[in-house]
Amino acid sequence: MAKPLRIGMVGYGFMGRTHSNAYRKVSHFFDTEHQPVLKAVCARDTEKVKAFADRWGYESIESDWRKMVERKDIDAIDICTPNNLHHDIAIAAAANGKMILCEKPLSMDAAEGEKMCEAVEAAKVINTVWYNYRRVPAVTFAKQLIDSGKLGRIFHYRANFLQDWTISADLPQGGAALWRLDAAAAGSGVTGDLLAHCIDTAIWLNGSVKNVTAMTETFIKERKHNLTGKMEKVEIDDACAFLCRFGNGSLGLFESTRYARGHKALYTFEINGEFASIKWDLHDLHRLQWFDHRDEGKMRGWRSIHVTDGDHPYMSHWWVPGLQIGYEHSFVHHVADFLQGVDKGESVGPTFRDALETQRICDAVLKSAKSGNWSEVG
Repeated sequence: MAKPLRIGMVGYGFMGRTHSNAYRKVSHFFDTEHQPVLKAVCARDTEKVKAFADRWGYESIESDWRKMVERKDIDAIDICTPNNLHHDIAIAAAANGKMILCEKPLSMDAAEGEKMCEAVEAAKVINTVWYNYRRVPAVTFAKQLIDSGKLGRIFHYRANFLQDWTISADLPQGGAALWRLDAAAAGSGVTGDLLAHCIDTAIWLNGSVKNVTAMTETFIKERKHNLTGKMEKVEIDDACAFLCRFGNGSLGLFESTRYARGHKALYTFEINGEFASIKWDLHDLHRLQWFDHRDEGKMRGWRSIHVTDGDHPYMSHWWVPGLQIGYEHSFVHHVADFLQGVDKGESVGPTFRDALETQRICDAVLKSAKSGNWSEVG
């Protein structure tokens, strides 16, 4: 019989749903010694959190996260709050010996993230950060191809993450739904929200980043704040683009914006190597595009690999070849890997320490954009 892993989740928004769905599904498809039990969910609005708990099957609710991290009947704390609360919740959870799953980005900045890393490492608690795109099967397959040497020496890495949902000047900032537009809650704009995903994937696939040169722009300078009712200065970045050098000598080009009309969640990357290139697109997430220069000349060209076979990453746990999976399954895979780590008594990546590297790069990007100069990472 599986051992229960009792989950206490703080927050119940969009990410709370994705995580809850993953906890509910994982044991139907993956064999692990531990099985998630939805023990408690916490939020300040007791009426809304009670409705959420009833819908997803949480056994109880809390309105104060401090009480929840102290509960003896909870093994792991899942942090799904705005970014400015990650630090305090994680440190308190670690002090109470809880395993921790934290939404991305890890923290408001690297200094705060370092304290979080020190806390979980001192407490020796299992930890992970929800950079879910690592666990899209096609992305994991790209990692396997790169690590096997099939691309050879890497020359270029390109990534973008484009959205369009903040273009209207009438959109307010702050509050429960729009905290991502409030620097006090989010820390940064597209850099921490969108580019953090691109950066985590990039350093996982292509290694460390040495330095960056960046530019940012805030297109709408003032918005009404939902909490004060007043027009206030917008402090987050609406768009960001940066160049970088990786430790392996390759060059990187990254772009993110919430002002790309027609794009709801366009996340792509392309990697050009000595022998081959690969491309991936979130809108076609089950496919990996592959070009191999070593193919016979008259047959050489881009091919589309449908990542659904049983020998592709994670796919043996799902349907028959040819039947694809989607966005939600990346979270199921993360929970499955986390549980397997719990079975072995170890953390799975990205750990807090791994995610701190992404935070250092984000900090360097924002520093460079402010100064107009190249900025060293770390």
